[in-house]
Amino acid sequence: MANNRMLQFVTVAKEMPEKRPANLRAQDFHEIYREYAAEKAAEQAGRCSQCGVPYCQSHCPLHNNIPDWLRLTAEGRLQEAYEISQATNTFPEICGRICPQDRLCEGNCVIEQSGHGTVTIGSVEKYITDTAWENGWVQPIRPATERTESVGIIGAGPGGLAAADALRRKGVQVTVYDRYDRAGGLLTYGIPGFKLEKPVVMQRIDQLAEAGVQFVLNCTVGVDISFDAIRGQHDAVLIATGVYKARDIQAPGVGAKGIVKALDYLTASNRKSFGDDVAEFDSGELNAMGKRVVVIGGGDTAMDCVRTAIRQGATSVKCLYRRDKANMPGSQREVQNAEEEGVDFVWLTAPKGFTGGESVEGVVVQRMRLGAPDATGRQSPEIIEGADYVEPADLVVQALGFEPEEIPTLWGVPELAVTRWGTIKADFRSHATSLPGVYAVGDIVRGASLVVWAIRDGREAADAILDYLAQPAQVAAE
Repeated sequence: MANNRMLQFVTVAKEMPEKRPANLRAQDFHEIYREYAAEKAAEQAGRCSQCGVPYCQSHCPLHNNIPDWLRLTAEGRLQEAYEISQATNTFPEICGRICPQDRLCEGNCVIEQSGHGTVTIGSVEKYITDTAWENGWVQPIRPATERTESVGIIGAGPGGLAAADALRRKGVQVTVYDRYDRAGGLLTYGIPGFKLEKPVVMQRIDQLAEAGVQFVLNCTVGVDISFDAIRGQHDAVLIATGVYKARDIQAPGVGAKGIVKALDYLTASNRKSFGDDVAEFDSGELNAMGKRVVVIGGGDTAMDCVRTAIRQGATSVKCLYRRDKANMPGSQREVQNAEEEGVDFVWLTAPKGFTGGESVEGVVVQRMRLGAPDATGRQSPEIIEGADYVEPADLVVQALGFEPEEIPTLWGVPELAVTRWGTIKADFRSHATSLPGVYAVGDIVRGASLVVWAIRDGREAADAILDYLAQPAQVAAE
């Protein structure tokens, strides 16, 4: 019964509440959805073949014990399933929502490889953890013994929070410093609420705060506090800042009003969802309502932008990408979602410039073709001469990815070693940097990457920091 009722509106009603049937009360919707989710989770978990070589597990960066918690879910033993899931993943309800499972666990499912459609591992992971929160199975963090050592973590994104969780459980005193007014990093302000509901993030942050983790917010290192001061206050420091420096388009007219950066656009939208006053959104500068929107880029951030613009009521949304669909760096599932919602993808195109005066009126688009493969085997885009045209636009969003900020310069620590790309050099196992007692994880080491990798890094770094703190003579000497 639940399936028949749910199939009529579940996808639209869940992600786009404004389009729910008028006679559907919120309470009714959530009751039906819960019933439907329980049925689907058990059904999907029961499809797992329990294969002898679990490729789903080996292709998960956290090596989650997926077959076991799928089996327990199919048997209705949800609390045990949650406990196994939580044992290897600090934030399973977040990964269940935003991991690109089609490129990781689900894409390597044996059933998927045999042509019968993957087990929807991410949805089951989300369901069992949401159920755990609803039923009070998620226990508060209560260290068995308090320790005197303290660790300062710079950055309240997934890597920093995962490390804070692991360290606090061992009784270490933890202080997290972050530039924003809310913790969570891109989980809070970068990823749209229709993919990752903000209460889901906030409940984990509240759990850490209640456990004694101290959050110092609205704090920019190098401005409000020096890096040396943080090192002086703590026995070890973890850098988990992420990468926030947007790549800009270099083209005539790029400075016109209406050409904005992806993170600014997404942050404004997410702030409005918190009920904040956002002048740039209210003025229309960072609001797509009633506008012809062009998003430039092909990664997951570009997909977040086009899908946000659809929800804000844009009259049209187009995505320009210089390669074809098969070569999109973002999740194919996200591309499919965007297409179904009305986004128009214009493949093999790139911006050459922008028309208009003070405000943008269009994008000068140059058509591309794929040429010979480069050293990596990937075909390089080539310009088709004489094939330019103008794409009308009232709002252009640049979603070309992110680069690391110049941390050694900004923080006044030239001895902090970085790579030629500007990312921090860190040991790939311990995550130790060139500075004694200083560690680094996540995108600031890897470059722009996935949340699940940052979580893994944070957990590994916490273990390395605990080993470091267990060497009192070395710590005292430094």
